Amino acid sequence: MKQTTHPPDHRAAGVRDGAATAAPPRARSGKRRRPTSTQWAAWGFLAPVTVYLALFYAYPLYRNIDLSLRNYTVRSFVQGDAPFTGLANYRTVFDDPAFAPALLHTALFTAVCLVFQYAIGLALAVFFNQHFRLSATLRALFLVPWLLPLIVSASTWSWMLNSDSGIVNAVLHAVGVAPVNWLTSPSWSLASVIIANIWIGVPFNLVVLYSGLQSIPAGLYEAAALDGAGAWRRFWSITFPLLRPVSAITLLLGLVYTLKVFDIIWIMTKGGPADSSTTFATWSYQLGFGNLLPAFGPGAAVGNLLVVAALVFGLVYVRVQRKQALA
Repeated sequence: MKQTTHPPDHRAAGVRDGAATAAPPRARSGKRRRPTSTQWAAWGFLAPVTVYLALFYAYPLYRNIDLSLRNYTVRSFVQGDAPFTGLANYRTVFDDPAFAPALLHTALFTAVCLVFQYAIGLALAVFFNQHFRLSATLRALFLVPWLLPLIVSASTWSWMLNSDSGIVNAVLHAVGVAPVNWLTSPSWSLASVIIANIWIGVPFNLVVLYSGLQSIPAGLYEAAALDGAGAWRRFWSITFPLLRPVSAITLLLGLVYTLKVFDIIWIMTKGGPADSSTTFATWSYQLGFGNLLPAFGPGAAVGNLLVVAALVFGLVYVRVQRKQALA
């Protein structure tokens, strides 16, 4: 009788004698993964920045918004029981006769300063980009106005523009021009603080734009010169377009800084005479601290208008940058 042999069973171990046994399910751990040492280090480096932003930016902004929505007096400011008034402080600001002149002065001060600071800074950056002898020394000297304390710069310009003993009027007298009441005339006070602020802001534009020029390949200028392009043509076809991203951030930072300029105006003219050089920054200070009966709520409301203006321009910048990235 022939004996038959069966081949070895190579099926899964879970299948025996025609009955399939299911494999045990994979155990899942209910515990969350613990942060690694790298994640703890990242949180450690992030914590100081978060605390700093919360204490010196978020909390003051919250307090300023709270001030603008309540009727604060000196007593209620100390005791903290000011009644909630909603948007009443903003209506007070909009109905104030000083609102329209302050808005106009703020717009003129910001626009004129931005245009001249950028134009002069760009011209100096292109000039120093030629790398001639003593260019580094002269570039360092142009940084002096930026490095000086604002109180020193404003006091210096106050002395230079003094009607009686100022060096500017002395030069005008020497060339036969009648003296100008730079700081005491309503027609010239705003122009005086604009001139001083332009002088202070030019070095910042020079440094940032000069850094942007360093990133433009020199080969582009050489190729354009071989094609017969002159200096002016090379500037409009190469320098200005490639410098556009740097120019955008320079103008944005300059706008935010110029909107909140207070020291220069207050030291030179205190917003006068007759409020002829009052901007939102100085008006906010006058409302909150410049009177015997301070109006903390309206002063905070004016300050918040400056914050909103800076925020709007910041959002416009972000939107433009996104469109350029997608293009």
